[in-house]
Amino acid sequence: MSDELVDLDACAAIAAMSCGDITAERYAAALLARCAAMRPLNAFISLDPARVLETAALRDRERRAGIAPGPLFGLPIPVKDSINTREYPTTAGTPGLRDHRPKDDAPVVAALCRAGALVLGKTNLHELSYGWTSNNLAFGAVRNPYDPRCIPGGSSGGSAAAIAARCAPLGLAEDTEGSIRVPAALCGIAGFRPTTGRYSTEDCVPISPLFDQVGPHARSVRDLALFDAVLTGGFGTVLTGGFGAVLTGESSALPTQMPTGEFAAPRPPAGAGAGVAGLRLGVIRDHYFAGLAPDVERVTERALQQLEAAGAVLVESSLTELAPLIALTTAAVQNHDVGIALAQYLERHAPDKSLDAVISAASPDIQAAFRDAVLPGSPHGVSAACYAAARDRHLPALRRLFRDYFAKAKVAAIVFPATRIVAPPIGTERSVTIGGRTVRFEAAIARNIAPGSTAGLPGLVLPVGLAPSGLPVALEFDAPAGCDRALLALGEGLETLFGRLPPPPLA
Repeated sequence: MSDELVDLDACAAIAAMSCGDITAERYAAALLARCAAMRPLNAFISLDPARVLETAALRDRERRAGIAPGPLFGLPIPVKDSINTREYPTTAGTPGLRDHRPKDDAPVVAALCRAGALVLGKTNLHELSYGWTSNNLAFGAVRNPYDPRCIPGGSSGGSAAAIAARCAPLGLAEDTEGSIRVPAALCGIAGFRPTTGRYSTEDCVPISPLFDQVGPHARSVRDLALFDAVLTGGFGTVLTGGFGAVLTGESSALPTQMPTGEFAAPRPPAGAGAGVAGLRLGVIRDHYFAGLAPDVERVTERALQQLEAAGAVLVESSLTELAPLIALTTAAVQNHDVGIALAQYLERHAPDKSLDAVISAASPDIQAAFRDAVLPGSPHGVSAACYAAARDRHLPALRRLFRDYFAKAKVAAIVFPATRIVAPPIGTERSVTIGGRTVRFEAAIARNIAPGSTAGLPGLVLPVGLAPSGLPVALEFDAPAGCDRALLALGEGLETLFGRLPPPPLA
């Protein structure tokens, strides 16, 4: 029965707890047992089972007393350890904040708890969120549930690993340049980065206020839609509107076995492709499809064929201006802002800790990155003129580029492989080999996800198959800014088309 409980998506679990079919305490106990079994993944930095069970029991007492269950009733949600929580330390994965205890929950955490959720511990991450591997030298590397020798992606690697391994169905993550989407892609789950500013990022350890955005990890799109509805006050709309039946609809069944063949795809349920016919999707090959690893390319092309077979219209275009604008904007803004924003966070929440002290106590890789490009006097620091140009000229130009593209192409979203490679081995930090060529790790992991977060677009990552290695491959769908609900509605149809991956071997 515990296996059946941990396989439930969030909507199904909430429905069962809200009507008393299962108790919140029993459900929490099942998830905690799975967390214990999955401890080798190192997905959590802090976890207090007694506190979780106590809060779950409180939810049960409230329901029995006649208090109406909230839309997230009884749901334990793991929270990335860069988001403030009152009951747990917020370490940001760095030694200098190991004992940092915020006085209050971040607004996003408080909103989830008001809706009936409870915090299921704090998840491991790339230190200070400054990387894409979650190979944390201070708290230990997070491991990928599909192959523990490989990275889960970063920086929200602990959240993605926990969701994929069935430690919880819905997690709270954070994305500045791919930190929700890369782990979702490499761990075979769904991830949603909303339009920048859609959810509050207050009281989160920052990188840049221009790019930072919290968002969810889940195993189903309807759980992502539920999360979005709770945080935007649109819960009633989700129940009756175009997202599908959040609490009463049937979730797609997991495949019972993997199909034979070189590349394993999820087995789609009956009626696959509903809502996809006539859908216009943009394909920009000169940026997003160049230089893919062969296994990613083949799974991606098969997924595009599935879309076309279901009636989607793929609109091929070129955006030669995209790469130069990203090169002038993304890194310059982040490297300039992180030192200032992190110092301001510390002054507000940990006044006894200075930026210099936190960086001096950081792991060697993080110290090197900050001393090279972030701290005052660093050899590759961002000048005031360079930053002003990035913020005031290049970033607006990038946003205009996407606005003009969507208006001209008349597509609902751009579709592309989220990463150029599947999850590489832990310890891969500088370069990878793609088609016999050495490629910078950053270019292999972050090239495709950087434009959406830099421009502030909503992005949805969905798994579309497994490579021969057994590692997931995912597509990302980026929509125009502000079209979050339409993208989530689209995602339900896409998920039906592609199906869901089987659980990872460890789960």
